[in-house]
Amino acid sequence: MASLDRFRVVGGAHLRGEVTVTGAKNSVLKLMAASLLASGKTTITNVPEIADVNIMSDLLTRLGCSVEHKGSVLTIDVPETPGHRADYDLVRKMRASINVLGPLVARVGQAEVALPGGDAIGSRGLDFHIKGLETLGAKAHIEHGYVIAEAPNGLVGAAIELDFPSVGATENIMTAAVLANGVTTIDNAAREPDLVDLGEFLISMGAKIQGLGTPLITITGVTQLHPTTHATIADRIITGTWAFAAAMTRGDITIHGARAQDLELPLEKLASAGAIVTSTADGIRVRMDTRPQAIDVSTLPYPGFPTDLLPMVIALNAIADGHSLVTENVFESRFMFVNELIRLGAHISVDGHHASIDGVNELSGAPVEATDIRAGAGLILAALVSEGETTIDQAFHVDRGYPNFAEQLCQLGAQVSRE
Repeated sequence: MASLDRFRVVGGAHLRGEVTVTGAKNSVLKLMAASLLASGKTTITNVPEIADVNIMSDLLTRLGCSVEHKGSVLTIDVPETPGHRADYDLVRKMRASINVLGPLVARVGQAEVALPGGDAIGSRGLDFHIKGLETLGAKAHIEHGYVIAEAPNGLVGAAIELDFPSVGATENIMTAAVLANGVTTIDNAAREPDLVDLGEFLISMGAKIQGLGTPLITITGVTQLHPTTHATIADRIITGTWAFAAAMTRGDITIHGARAQDLELPLEKLASAGAIVTSTADGIRVRMDTRPQAIDVSTLPYPGFPTDLLPMVIALNAIADGHSLVTENVFESRFMFVNELIRLGAHISVDGHHASIDGVNELSGAPVEATDIRAGAGLILAALVSEGETTIDQAFHVDRGYPNFAEQLCQLGAQVSRE
C-alpha cells in the first residue's frame, strides 16, 4: 500500500487518446490461487501491476511457494506439499484470498483460511462456498474467524445447485472438484468471463471441464494436474471504466486489448446514452460529442450489467440529461459511495436497492473518500466533470484494481496528481 493516499483532480478535461487494457484483476488472483493445484512452476502472463497481485504473492509465499514477478510475467513454483493456513493479516486485505480454499482442500486435504476482508460493499457470506465443499465430502465450519475445511480421504464428485450464481463459490467448487473422485455438476453456475478464464487455465493443467460460460458446468475429476503457462484475460471492468470516462467527459478514447463481447450490455447502454462505440483491429473506440442522455440500469450476474460498473453508471447519470433509476441486485452496500457523489453536487436519492438520479449540468469539486476500488474510480470520473478541484482520499483502493490510473488519465489530457 503506497504512502501516497490521495488523488487531486482538476475538472474540465475532455479525455482523448489511446489506452491499453492489461490482464483482469478478477481473473489473475484466481489463477494464482489455482496454481496450488499442481507442484512445479506455473507461469501466468499479462499480469496487471496492481497491489492485490503483491498481496496474493505474499499469501502464496507463506504457503511455501516461491513467486517471481518480472513485469507482466509471474512464475509460481509450488512445492509438493503446500502449507494449508492463510493468515488473517493478509486475507483481511483482499477478498480473493478465499480462492485458496478449494485448491488446498483438494490438494492437501485441509485448509484454514481467515474470513476475508477487501471492499466494503456488503456481506457476501461464504455459505455457498462451505455448502459446496461439504457436498463434495469435506467437513467445513467457521471457528475463531477462520474457515476450516478437511477432507483427509479426498473429495467425491457430486451434483451441486447454487441458490445464486456466485462467482466465488463457483470458483472454489470448481477448483476443488477437478481433483475429486468422480463427476461434479454445478447448476446455476456463474458465467463471468473471468470464471471461464479460470476454467480454461485448469483445462490447460489437465482438468476435464465442460460447459464453461453456461449455467451448467460438468467436471470429471482427475488424479493429478500439471503446471501450465497461461495468459490472463483482458480486464472488462477497466475497459468499461475507460468507456464511461470517454462518454462522461465528451471525449474520444481508443481502448486497445478490449474484448467487446465481454461488455455487450454496458456498451449498448452507452450507445443509448449517445456514445458512438466502434470496433477497432484490437479493441474498441468510444466517442461522445454531446451531453449524455440518462440511462436506466439494473445490475445482475453476467451476462447482465456488472455490479463493478455501478459507480461509473451512477456518475454518468449524475451529469446526464434527464432522470434515471439505477437498481443494485448483487451487493447491498454498493450505494455507500453515493453520499460522496452528493458532496460533489449530484442529485441522488437512495431507497433500498434503488438510486433515483436527476442529472445536473456540472458537478462541483469537493473533498471525497473512496470506500472501495470501483467507488474510487467512479469518484475520479465524477471529479473529471466537476468544476474546480476534487480530492479523493483512500487512493490505495484504486491502486488495488487500476494500474497507473492517474498516469494514464494524464496521458489522455486530464489533470490528476497524487499526494
